[in-house]
Amino acid sequence: MANISILGTGNMGQAIGGLVAKGGNTVQQLNTSSAGEAITGDIVILAVPHSALADIVATRGAELTGKIVVDITNPVDFATFDNLTVPADGSAAAELARELPQAQVVKAFNTNFAGTLATGSVGSETTTVLIAGDDAGAKAAVTAFVEAAGLRAVDAGSLKRARELESLAFLQMTLAAAEKLSWNGGFAAVA
Repeated sequence: MANISILGTGNMGQAIGGLVAKGGNTVQQLNTSSAGEAITGDIVILAVPHSALADIVATRGAELTGKIVVDITNPVDFATFDNLTVPADGSAAAELARELPQAQVVKAFNTNFAGTLATGSVGSETTTVLIAGDDAGAKAAVTAFVEAAGLRAVDAGSLKRARELESLAFLQMTLAAAEKLSWNGGFAAVA
């Protein structure tokens, strides 16, 4: 059983919190204004907008030392909804890993909508959580709680793959915004 802290109480934070609990793990749910409350989890999920990462690093960076930090953000330029805000050869997760060198940063959940996490399915397929990271133990820990909740986890490779995961999520979001894909739908990985 894992002890998992989630920073963020929005749709994604609530959906992931439900998965954590469903898998028999302990969940601590914190909103971003809970600065006085200590993070207790060995795994910390950042279920916040990309724009909140800098503040989290500044206020809670020391608390994240030695922890598995799961970045679910997508660095979308919401002013234009036409591109990502990170360099073409980088990712939000890579930037976060540089800011938190004593943490094991993993990219996961960013290609999922909250509805597909809550229902456990994308159409007739089991929801797949794509996971990227450089630490095998960290990816295994995330895989364990995802699978304990009845979802499928796929190792997408090193943290370098976060760029592709963020691009895939951006495509999915733009399709949903254009009503070509449901916000309760998404892409499914079929083995």
